[in-house]
Amino acid sequence: MGETKKKTGQINLTDGPILKALASLSLPIMASAFLGTAYNITDMAWIGLLGSKAVAGVGAGGMYVWLSQGLVALARMGGQVNVAQCCGKGDRERAAHFAAGAIQLTVLFGILFGVACLLFTDPLLGFFALEDQESYSAARVYMQVTCGLILFSFMNLTLTGLFTAQGDSKTPFLANLIGLAANMVLDPIWILGIGPFPRMEVFGAAAATVTAQFIVMLVMLFSLKKRRDNVVREVRLFQRVPSVCLKEICRIGIPTALQSTVYCMISMVLTRMASGFGAGAIATFRVGGQIESLSWNTADGFGAALNAFVGQNYGAGKMDRVKRGYALAVRTVILWGALILLIFVLFPRQLSQMFFHEEEVILVSISYLVIIGICEPFMCVELTTVGALSGLGRTKLCSIISILLTGARIPLALILCGTSLGVTGLWWALTISSVSKGIVFYIAFCRVIGKTRGASGNS
Repeated sequence: MGETKKKTGQINLTDGPILKALASLSLPIMASAFLGTAYNITDMAWIGLLGSKAVAGVGAGGMYVWLSQGLVALARMGGQVNVAQCCGKGDRERAAHFAAGAIQLTVLFGILFGVACLLFTDPLLGFFALEDQESYSAARVYMQVTCGLILFSFMNLTLTGLFTAQGDSKTPFLANLIGLAANMVLDPIWILGIGPFPRMEVFGAAAATVTAQFIVMLVMLFSLKKRRDNVVREVRLFQRVPSVCLKEICRIGIPTALQSTVYCMISMVLTRMASGFGAGAIATFRVGGQIESLSWNTADGFGAALNAFVGQNYGAGKMDRVKRGYALAVRTVILWGALILLIFVLFPRQLSQMFFHEEEVILVSISYLVIIGICEPFMCVELTTVGALSGLGRTKLCSIISILLTGARIPLALILCGTSLGVTGLWWALTISSVSKGIVFYIAFCRVIGKTRGASGNS
């Protein structure tokens, strides 16, 4: 048990050197996060060739893909935290029940959300008040394909969480690597029409994304044939799951789902505010977020690793390892956030020109990157801390902090955009709130860990 890696390919998170265990688990997750970033950047780079109106449309339609992540977060987080804690306690049978419940909820949510989006596409897109017909058409096509088949994305997120909870982050990484390769090949072929394929533009981009997600899901499912130690292997889609397990998944998962959903809804309101400044502002908001995912996805991936680490060690009663693991993780992500800050501030034009070709839109994008770059280290701390607190089962606290401080963006943006700042007031509202969240989450974790250690009497 003293070894960090088991022969099964899973990582022992409750014994051995903390840094080695965290690095072994987090590096594949962070690599997967980079692949996620590459997915999005690849799509937007090719769509950018179609013009800023197409980018704006995809940005609006893609907001509902983002909104859906809040729904699946209930199953993913509820399953991941409970499976990790059961693994820490050595209760494999109960871990399998939680995995089954998480997958059943994921399938149910994926089907319901997909049907709802297909039935109500036009009313949902009407929220953004897209006046340009080209942008609206792009949004409609992108939303119907990606949201209609959202089940594949849902399954990937939940399976990744369940694999990671057991100390296996390598399998999801390899699956995403294969999916990225497929996406990078299909994007130019289907968007621009190469060889025997017709030019499908935005539909091609959406189809390439969904196809890649389907491939990722298949790879992870097929990998279970060789992973006899993985509790997901024991899951049957229609098996009976104890109601107490489903209730516990909901108890842990609902706050995270609420937090993610409200966060997206706030962003949708801000996107509508951006639409008042033209298609270029919407396109910048969408693409800027994809560029920012260089830090966002990495910190979120590190948070996922820390979630499993904290969950298993909390289940095993090893609070010293929880505290030391968090400290190491925070120092790492602060350095990464600082590096992204420098890149955004020093090379904003070069980054913007990868996606935009109209000078007026490039200038808006430059202002976004320079201003938003300030908050990158703080955002990294926020996301990492959310992973740690969730591993302790404190998802409700995460939800309260995130909703309150993220919600403050709307009145702050209204005030700042009404000044001479114009659309840059929106960028400043995002930055100020992110800085605040990073500081508050760090203080919250320190207080929670102090009370937990005091209550357990474990020094």
